[in-house]
Amino acid sequence: MPRPLMTAVSFGVLMTAAQVAAQDVDTGAELYQHYCATCHGIDATGHGPMAGILVIQPVDLTKLAGEDGVFPTARVVARIDGRDPLVSHGSPMPVYGPYFDGQDTSMKTPEGQPILTSQPIVDLIAYLETLQGG
Repeated sequence: MPRPLMTAVSFGVLMTAAQVAAQDVDTGAELYQHYCATCHGIDATGHGPMAGILVIQPVDLTKLAGEDGVFPTARVVARIDGRDPLVSHGSPMPVYGPYFDGQDTSMKTPEGQPILTSQPIVDLIAYLETLQGG
């Protein structure tokens, strides 16, 4: 392969890799405590102080990975960003959707499929992944 083409291909691969967002678990934990714990609980088991008034009870976020141990990244991102709405409290989830808008970035599913989302959601997913198996 001629050198210029190899360089162009390498550059393209590096650019694609650079566009996948870095995950910040600490920021995700802060976002969770501020925006999610009211319904899902401080321990993320679905027993937050608002759970009693919701039509649909919040899920136990510590069991999202299920028995197979694979975190359902695409499903969780879609639920958080509103692509897969859940009406449990009179409005689609997330209540704080506008906060999570912007700062477009991408992340990958365990299968390697890229997902376009926002940096706060990437960080929140990183935190939720640390809770699995609880």
